Amino acid sequence: MDNQCDQCIIRHFSSVTKFAEKKLIYSSYCEGIRSLKRGEVLFKEGQYINGVFCIRSGVCKVSKMSVNGRNQIIKLIREGDLIGERSLISEEPSNLQATALNDIEVCFIPKEEIINDLKNDHDFTMNILKRLAVSLKEADNLVVDMAQKTVKQRLAETLLYLEKNFGKSTYDPLDIHLSREDIASLVGTATESVIRWLSSFKRMGIVHLKGKEIYILKPNVLKHLAEGY
Repeated sequence: MDNQCDQCIIRHFSSVTKFAEKKLIYSSYCEGIRSLKRGEVLFKEGQYINGVFCIRSGVCKVSKMSVNGRNQIIKLIREGDLIGERSLISEEPSNLQATALNDIEVCFIPKEEIINDLKNDHDFTMNILKRLAVSLKEADNLVVDMAQKTVKQRLAETLLYLEKNFGKSTYDPLDIHLSREDIASLVGTATESVIRWLSSFKRMGIVHLKGKEIYILKPNVLKHLAEGY
């Protein structure tokens, strides 16, 4: 398989696309393309990454282990997204783990291939900093949500997040199959609570459930629930 990054499908999706013509990231060759099966770990918490992973296909879940041993999913990374930007600036190991949610392909670009562009190109550096700022904002919001919102609100918010990133239309299920355990990890609660509230949402006609498939029928109602109404 050709591993020249300017030929990669992610060039059409990634936020760094606009810099491709300046021969920033995609002018060099990625170190290689890796294929992972569902459940395989891309990198572990505490591991030094020393580069950036680009999701070529599939979905990856990024999680952190809590003090009580529960694996909390922080976010889902899909085709065209990047993982590991912090390694470009920080010399610290990753504080998160990335695991294939389904079969995925990823490209890896070593840190040394990118660092000169960070030093010499203002626009590129600002783009990376903006991405990091968004990640920090999301982390802040997650802390507040966990502390102040109910399970019902957080589940509604999670379903809206999934619809935004993996939805098609009212008549189609979400284009991602998550176990109830994964949904509970996203919400930050016990699996039993998620099952109970999903059943409640189904009875209310807000969602339709068919195995692992979830149909969002009333996103506006979910929005009201997420806001505490």
